[in-house]
Amino acid sequence: MEQWYIYKKKADFNKIGEKYQIDPVIARLIRNRDVISDGEIRSYLYGTMEDISDPFLLKDAETAVNILGEKIRNGRKIRIISDYDVDGVMSNYILWKAITDLGGIVDFMIPNRMTDGYGINCSLVERAVEDGIDTIITCDNGISAGEAVSFGTEQGLTMIVTDHHEVPFEELADGTRREVLPVAHAVVDPKQKECDYPYPLLCGAGVAFQLMRALYRIEGKREEALESLLPFLAVATVCDVVDLTGENRIFVKEGLKRIHDTGNIGFEALLRVHDMETKKIGSYDCGFIIGPCINASGRLDTAEKVMGLFLEQDEKQAEAIAEELKELNEERKRMTEEGVLQGMEQAQQYMERGDKVFVVYLPECHESVAGIIAGRIKDRLHHPVFVLTDSADGRKGSGRSIEAYSMFEEMMKIKDVFTKFGGHPMAAGCSLEPERLDEFRERINRQCSLREEDFIEKIHIDADMPVDYVTFDLVEQMTILEPFGKGNKKPLFAHRKLKIENVRVFGKGKNVIKLALKSSQGTRIDGMIFEEEESFREKMQNMRYITCTYYPAINEYQGYRNLQIQIQNYFFTEG
Repeated sequence: MEQWYIYKKKADFNKIGEKYQIDPVIARLIRNRDVISDGEIRSYLYGTMEDISDPFLLKDAETAVNILGEKIRNGRKIRIISDYDVDGVMSNYILWKAITDLGGIVDFMIPNRMTDGYGINCSLVERAVEDGIDTIITCDNGISAGEAVSFGTEQGLTMIVTDHHEVPFEELADGTRREVLPVAHAVVDPKQKECDYPYPLLCGAGVAFQLMRALYRIEGKREEALESLLPFLAVATVCDVVDLTGENRIFVKEGLKRIHDTGNIGFEALLRVHDMETKKIGSYDCGFIIGPCINASGRLDTAEKVMGLFLEQDEKQAEAIAEELKELNEERKRMTEEGVLQGMEQAQQYMERGDKVFVVYLPECHESVAGIIAGRIKDRLHHPVFVLTDSADGRKGSGRSIEAYSMFEEMMKIKDVFTKFGGHPMAAGCSLEPERLDEFRERINRQCSLREEDFIEKIHIDADMPVDYVTFDLVEQMTILEPFGKGNKKPLFAHRKLKIENVRVFGKGKNVIKLALKSSQGTRIDGMIFEEEESFREKMQNMRYITCTYYPAINEYQGYRNLQIQIQNYFFTEG
C-alpha cells in the first residue's frame, strides 16, 4: 500500500531561476530538498572542496594528528583496524595511503566477519601487542568498543578511535543521557555531543579523510595531494547510505569527477572487469556495482582481499583479484535471493499475528548476508526487520529500519538482551545468546510505539507535472542535482491519466515493459517500467490509461535521442 504526497513548499521559483540561470522547475526541486538560503543554494549547485569544513573542528582531531605526527617521526609501528564493509575498507585504505605517503610505518587489520565479528576487540588488541605495535587507530568502528579500547591502553598501546556511529549512552535518573565514550588517547567522532564540527553526517571514510587533511596540514604537506583518495571516499559515502547532503554531496561529486584518475592499479582493474573504464560513473554505479563487489569480499571471504587489490602493483594479478571479487558478488546474490524467499515467509507470519518489528531467524543463512536480506524484506513490507542466524557465539544478525523507527534507540532500551550491538537509526547489528532470541522478539515488539500509518509507504512527489513540460533542456539541467541518494533523492514527478497506445516487453526475463503513451494535449512519449510482464498484465487487465510517478530521461540509441519517462509507481484507470 502506498500514499502519494505532492510537496507544497513555497518560494519564488522564477526569481531563483533567473538568479542562478536555472529552470524554475529546478528551483522547485532544490526548495523541496530544503535548500533555502543563497549560501545553501550556491553550495548545492556549485560547492567544491573549498566548502568543506576545517578538519580541526572535529573534537580531538588536533590531539590525534599531533600523536600520529610524533609516531611517524619516531618510526613507531601504527596499525589500522577497520570494519569489513565498504566504508570500513575505504576508511582503512585512506588512512594507510596517507600515513604511508608521510613516511609512517603502518599496517592494517580488518576483522574477519565470522571469527572476529564487528570492529576492534580484545583478541585483536592482543595480536597487536604480540606484533610489537605501538599505536592502534580505528576507523568506522570503536565508539562502542569501550572494553577493547581500555584493554589496549592497559597494555601500553596508544589508542586513537575514529568513527561516525552513534555514541552509546546511559539514561540517568533525571531522564537525561550521559555519553559513554571509550577511554582512548583521542576519540574523533562528529556525533559526540561536545564536537563542534558543523556537519555530523560524515561516513567513516569522511572522518578518516578529514583527519588526514588535518595531519597533512600540521606536517606541512599539501592537502591537495589527498584528492586522489576522493573516489574511495565517494564510493564509501554512497555505499554507507549516509545523507547525500552538504559535505557528503560535495565529497561524492568531487570523487566521481576523479574516479578514472586514481592511479590505483587495483581500483582501475575493478572498473575494467565491469566494463566501466571509460564510462561516466554515477552514484548508482558506486552503490550497485562497485560497492557490492567490495562488500562481497568482507561477507564471504575476507575484506583484506580488497585491501590487497588496492595495494597490488601488477596489472594481471589485480585483474585476477577483481574477477574473483566479481564472482564472489555473484555468489552473494544467489545466497541473498534464497534467504529473502525464506525470510519473507516468516515475516508474513509475524505480520499476520500483529508484530510490528519482524525478528526473522534463518539458522542456515550465511550471517554475512543477513543485513541485505533484512533490507529487502523491509523494502517489501515496510516494517523494521531483524534477520538473525547461527554463529560461533550464539545468534547474530543485522536489522534495517523505516523512517519512523530509530533502531539504535529502541535497542538501547533493551540492551541487556544483547551480548553486543551497535548501529544507526536506520541500520544496526547485534549478537545474543541463543536462549534469548524469543525474549528479544517479544520485548522489541512490546515497547514498539509504531502506528499502522507508519507502515504505509509514503511516496513524495516533487511536482504534479504533465509530460508535456518535459524537454531536453530540462532533463539536461537536472544533472546539476546529481549525485542522487539518501537525502537527495532523484526528482519524482506525476502525470494523471496517460493513454496507453502500445505495450512491448523486452529482456531475457521479460521484465522490461515499454509503453507508448499519449497525453490529453497530444504529447507522445515512451514510458519504461522494470517489472515482470505477468505482474504488469495482471494489474493492467483491459484498462487503457495509467496514472504514474516518473523520472524524465533521454534515451540515446544508434545516434538517435528521444525523451522518455522512467515510471516508478502507477495505477490503471479505464478512462
